[in-house]
Amino acid sequence: MISVKKINAVFRFPWVPDSFGHAPYFWLLSLGIFGLKYFYQSPSTIELVVGTITLLVFFPCYFYSFWAPQRQQLLCALIIYIAGIAWAPFNFGSATFCIFASSMIGHKLSTRTSYLCLFSLTVVTSLLSLIFHFNAAFWIPATIFSVTAGVSVIVGEKFKRTQESLLRKQEEVEHLAALTERERIARDMHDVLGHSLSVITLKAELARKLFDRDGDACKKELMDIEQAARTALSEVRAALTGYRSIGLAHELQSTQQALATAQVTMTQEIANCVLAPLTENVIALALREATTNIIRHAHASECDIRLTADEDHIVFSIKDNGIGRKDFSIHNKGNGLTGMSERVATLGGKLIIEAEQGMTLKLKLPNKTSTTGKTDDTTYYC
Repeated sequence: MISVKKINAVFRFPWVPDSFGHAPYFWLLSLGIFGLKYFYQSPSTIELVVGTITLLVFFPCYFYSFWAPQRQQLLCALIIYIAGIAWAPFNFGSATFCIFASSMIGHKLSTRTSYLCLFSLTVVTSLLSLIFHFNAAFWIPATIFSVTAGVSVIVGEKFKRTQESLLRKQEEVEHLAALTERERIARDMHDVLGHSLSVITLKAELARKLFDRDGDACKKELMDIEQAARTALSEVRAALTGYRSIGLAHELQSTQQALATAQVTMTQEIANCVLAPLTENVIALALREATTNIIRHAHASECDIRLTADEDHIVFSIKDNGIGRKDFSIHNKGNGLTGMSERVATLGGKLIIEAEQGMTLKLKLPNKTSTTGKTDDTTYYC
């Protein structure tokens, strides 16, 4: 026995998908055409019974077609179409069933299949009307309006699928943009914290050694540690908000202080040229990463920094005389070098790494601000 709850659940269930809105309910008003004949002619008992059965079959097929798979949807359309043809000799208003069938075939089928089915229904309707001499009030709307309704649904569904495809692509683009932003933040965090923590560690070791021998020097190193920690904190905050912009002059000064603490002699030759903000930021970050690597791994005593520029290219190089890069692996770049090469490639430049006597990082960048193309971003010479 069917419970009241199940009956209520059927009536509460959405009969058409939300994407169709309320339009399918308004389309049902066209069923009034089927009853138009009986405004001036009383129906017989057989017509009342058969008409009621037809509507009882029509409504489930109609609403189910919005949810059914392709084959079941075609079956529903075929049942409604047969009902329209069967009623044609007795009620010209049954043309509305043919129109409903034509519109139902375009919901889930491919565009080509939908047009083929619509063409087939139209041909069959025309042939049957010719053979059985159906009333013109039936076959004219059953052919012309069916084609109009069918084409409208097919075009609408194609537009809907295009919109859904664009939405999916937009979601994919947003997802890729989020991944790119996370990678940018990861690179920036590595550069900011790697450099700052290396300086703090070095100064902390020096302060520990000076603790018993020179209190004033130890105090100075502790003050430098505090300042470096504050600077790192402010840079992390700036990087997270996406507004960090590092100046090359400021980074050169910080590099000189850090290398001096590590007892590395720094020489520099910087050309007097105007750098685009993005280019300057990439060079400054590369200098910071290279300085961190020299302090941590190179065991160098000298570091030479050069910046040259002509009309086409800007070349920035950092060279040390360290001995700690003999085990350098081309295929095992760290996060710092990977981030550096990605930044350089974003500007359409090239990162050249020479690992012979010491380590040389060379950035070759286009001397213009509008470059966005990518090239082979890293070249190695060992």
